[in-house]
Amino acid sequence: MPRSRFSAHLAFLALGTIWGSNFLFMKWAAEWITPGQVTLLRVVAGFIPLALYAACQGVLHRAHWRHLHHFVVMALLATALYYLAFAYGSSVLLSSVAGMLSGAIPLFTFVAAALFLRNEPINARSITATLLGIIGIALIARPWQGLQADVSLAGVAAMLGGAMCVGLSFVYAKRFVMPLAIPSLALATYQTGIATLLLLAVIDLEGILALSNDGVALTGLVIGLGVLGTGVAYVLYYFIVGELGAIKASGVTYLPPVVAVIIGVLLIGEPIRGLDLLAMAIILVGVILLQSARKKQEVAPPKPDGSETEQVLPRSGGLEASNHSAR
Repeated sequence: MPRSRFSAHLAFLALGTIWGSNFLFMKWAAEWITPGQVTLLRVVAGFIPLALYAACQGVLHRAHWRHLHHFVVMALLATALYYLAFAYGSSVLLSSVAGMLSGAIPLFTFVAAALFLRNEPINARSITATLLGIIGIALIARPWQGLQADVSLAGVAAMLGGAMCVGLSFVYAKRFVMPLAIPSLALATYQTGIATLLLLAVIDLEGILALSNDGVALTGLVIGLGVLGTGVAYVLYYFIVGELGAIKASGVTYLPPVVAVIIGVLLIGEPIRGLDLLAMAIILVGVILLQSARKKQEVAPPKPDGSETEQVLPRSGGLEASNHSAR
């Protein structure tokens, strides 16, 4: 195997592990500060390395700012609201459960694309895939148990709301952002920078220093969620897409739910039921079936080096949902 492709496969595994661990880091941090503060610190910690890397690559240009309104919409949908919803969901759900729910993001993206872009295949396979996703989510949430349910319905709703933001942001990016042919790294930098300003304007900072009382939670948020889960994840994902192609790179969407369950159950002793594992399997089968139903590969905008890659269905966790120029 050529060295570059071997490196891409290592990056593939690393990215799946990073995204799968995000739910645990969010839960740890939420024990000390609010979900809004978790989101703010995550975005800030991710923006700094992105901005430095983008500046070194020379991809930031003043001319891009005439598209500021598009950057603001993407910062809201694909960063601020998305991360905030997931931070809240992770704070009231087991990290393994939150991770399992994140596996349904491609299904929500398909629904949004089918409604607004009308370029996704609507056939028996895609409909079946969507229904499987709904069944899997229902098995995890168990709404029929009502107030006696041992899963927070508010947390599940937050996770699904975050997933819907990802789906809508994909549609918006496809129609308005991708045609701009702005380098992906630049888009990610603008997006996280604007999201930082938006969050600073609305998030109450009182008590945010309480996180410093727990060195492990602080390190998990800054390094795990911010630097790795938001900043480095962008770089890894675009490297994978460039080396393996977007269709193969989309396979990374299957890893985070599995990683989240392994971390939650084996490393921190979270309880897991057979029904939850069945639900995760159903969701993943639905995602795989949906991917196989796509008849045409979409083309992404030019990469920073001017080449083009395939377009791939978005996934959660930070990077591809953030600007959709690669997912």
